Amino acid sequence: MLYKFKSRATADLIMLEANGRQLLEIIGKSPDELHGILTVEQIPAAIAALEAAAAQDAERRAAQAQSEDEELQEEAKPGSRDTVGLSQRIVPFVEMLRRSAAHDKEVVW
Repeated sequence: MLYKFKSRATADLIMLEANGRQLLEIIGKSPDELHGILTVEQIPAAIAALEAAAAQDAERRAAQAQSEDEELQEEAKPGSRDTVGLSQRIVPFVEMLRRSAAHDKEVVW
């Protein structure tokens, strides 16, 4: 399944199910509903929640990378890390939210 986020202020944004679910959970929306809306009034809180979650994820990944680097010195594990973090995954969605808020348009999925 894919999530397709739409706004009259931007182009559509399509995400894989796991990524879309994660973003919806972060902003406090139910990922189990097939359709939903993020109103203009809810957008600033959603952006703040996404940025806070990305900062926490970046800290966790940095600590994990440091401990993995110590382990990798002993044994190489190619491809064991997820190379795309939350801070990178949220960029297109946050940009969509910012543009939608600037044009007073809601985001639906």
